[in-house]
Amino acid sequence: MTMTSAAAAKESGGARGVRAIIGWMDLIPYWLVALVARLGPAGVFWRSGQTKVQGWQVTDSAVALFENEYQVPVLSPWLAAHMTAYAEHIFPVFLVIGLATRFSALALLGMTAVIEIFVYPDAWPIHGTWAACFLVLMTRGPGAISVDALIARRYR
Repeated sequence: MTMTSAAAAKESGGARGVRAIIGWMDLIPYWLVALVARLGPAGVFWRSGQTKVQGWQVTDSAVALFENEYQVPVLSPWLAAHMTAYAEHIFPVFLVIGLATRFSALALLGMTAVIEIFVYPDAWPIHGTWAACFLVLMTRGPGAISVDALIARRYR
């Protein structure tokens, strides 16, 4: 959409400023947006996973959390603790390097939904932020700075 010179002359200084700022924002590359969307939630999930393990073992205290506090339905606390600890280590690494990004984001979105619904339902503002990051990655992909992009370039 272009403006005629008469319309541009009628545009106020404030409107020109807003248009200039929006034009600048349009220059932000998607790879940067995707990188931030990958790194932020990955760090949160990785740190959470680290609290559940000692070396290569899931701790008894992690299992106790699932028995007493988290109480995820259907799964046994032992299985839920182990699945969560593994997922919180695998999928964040995949997000950081941009490998299987859409599927890793989907898995972490599922975990976020379980956390929101069954564990901490009052934490919806932070869970909504994570969900937005995961939805961006699921719909648009990891961006150019990723292993997925390297693979795609190789096989196109």
